[in-house]
Amino acid sequence: MLRVGLTGGIGSGKSTASNFFEAFGSFVINADEEAKKLMSSNETVQHELIAEFGTDIIDVSGQINKAKLAKIAFQDEDHQQTLNSVIHPYIYDSIDNQFNRVLKNGKFDIFIVDGALIFESGYDVHMDYIIVVTALLKNRIERALGRKTLSRDEILKRINLQWSEEEKVNLADFVIHNDGSEEDLKNNVKSLIEKLI
Repeated sequence: MLRVGLTGGIGSGKSTASNFFEAFGSFVINADEEAKKLMSSNETVQHELIAEFGTDIIDVSGQINKAKLAKIAFQDEDHQQTLNSVIHPYIYDSIDNQFNRVLKNGKFDIFIVDGALIFESGYDVHMDYIIVVTALLKNRIERALGRKTLSRDEILKRINLQWSEEEKVNLADFVIHNDGSEEDLKNNVKSLIEKLI
C-alpha cells in the first residue's frame, strides 16, 4: 500500500481532490480532522496547549475552543510553530497507527494523508509520494472567501504563514493544477491514481 501525502494551500482545492481520491477507492485520513479529535479527546494534548497558550483558549465547558486557539495560533509564525510543535507528533502517531491498521486489512492500494502542512512539518519524509494541489492566488482567495469562515485578511495571513506554492511544487512528485472545473479536477485525480497503481 502506497503512503501518499496530499497537500496544498488554503483554497487550492485539496479537500475536493481528497474527496475524489476517496471516491475512487483510496483510504483517506485528514490531518486537520485528526488534530480536532486530539484536541477534544486527548488530555495530554489539551494540557500542553493550555500550558503554551494559556486558559484563554478554554470554553465554558472546559474544552479547548478551536476558534480562539486558531485566532492566537495564526497571528504569526512563532505562534503557529508553537501549535505545530505540540500537536504534530500526536497527529503523526495517530496517522501511523491508522496506516498499520489499514495495511493489515489489505483492502486499499493507496493511503492518502490529506494535510496542509506536510512539508512544513517534515512529514513528507515518511511518504512514498507527495501530491501538491495548486491554483492561481485569485482562485484560492475566491474559494476560501466562499466558505464564509475567514475574512480576506485572515486568508492572506494564513497563506503567508504557509510555504509558497512554488516551494511546494518544486518538492512535489506530482502536481495537480486546479484552475478549471471540478470535473477537470476529478479527471486529474483519476489519471493520477492510474499512474500510482
